[in-house]
Amino acid sequence: MQTKLSAFGLGVRTIAPMLLGVVPFALVYGVVVNGAGLSPSIGWAMSQIIFAGSSQLITARLFGEGTPLLTIVLTAAIINLRHMLYSASVAPYMQHLSRKWRGLLAYLLTDPDPLAHWIFFGCGATLWFTWQISTGIGIFIGGQIPASWGLDFAVPLTFIAIVFPALRHKADIAAAAVAGGGAVLAFAMPLKLGLIVATLLGIAAGVLMEAKS
Repeated sequence: MQTKLSAFGLGVRTIAPMLLGVVPFALVYGVVVNGAGLSPSIGWAMSQIIFAGSSQLITARLFGEGTPLLTIVLTAAIINLRHMLYSASVAPYMQHLSRKWRGLLAYLLTDPDPLAHWIFFGCGATLWFTWQISTGIGIFIGGQIPASWGLDFAVPLTFIAIVFPALRHKADIAAAAVAGGGAVLAFAMPLKLGLIVATLLGIAAGVLMEAKS
């Protein structure tokens, strides 16, 4: 019989392989924080408050480039729209929980089981602690990491590893293809607006393909 501790342990083991990509990603974020001129305390606070790697990364870069605050906020909000999809997918399994549990798991944002929340908690807590430690290391020693390590490559690698296994349906493939193509074509747009345009195009393509199927 599964216990709370064993369910938590299952969550830890489930997320463990992904940490190989998370650690260098977090180190890159720390390096970007230094390059953008953000103070270490603000950079690390973003990890604890936002806790969303891609959003933190683009926010730090836009800040370093002197991008207007409204554009930074809008870009971060659009990037984090994916969390609405994540929450919708797990909501049916978490409805029976108290507000405190739902709030904790929403922040940490896998299995219709009475102990599913402990599995989720194990995944989220492990990822959270790894992210905090790794971004802290990146922020405080980022300037000493040689460029020859090529840590920047870990960022796209991490997302490729996450996205490709999820491309199972025509709508998924259409959204990824259109967003990827749009990002390339709109790359030269000012204020990094190409990212927003590509995201919206990808969402539209996925919705249209889903409606046709």
